[in-house]
Amino acid sequence: MNNFQKGLFDKIQQKAKINPDDVYKVADSVKHADFSDEKTVRRLVRQLSKLANKPVSKQKEDKIVQSIVKNDIPMDMNSLNKLFKK
Repeated sequence: MNNFQKGLFDKIQQKAKINPDDVYKVADSVKHADFSDEKTVRRLVRQLSKLANKPVSKQKEDKIVQSIVKNDIPMDMNSLNKLFKK
């Protein structure tokens, strides 16, 4: 891991209280994931919610899952923020 990556993971750990090893596990688990499969995406959303200790309502989970499965994910930060804050 280079200094940039280490610094990034240190910031994630400090701000979100997330263990970098857990982030690596999640990243590794999605390398070959089928994002058109609703069950796979739903499992990932729940896993990330638990990892971040941020509960996601059923309604928000459904919206996130459907956006990912339909490949209708906004690419700009403002739209992404709106998607996750609703």
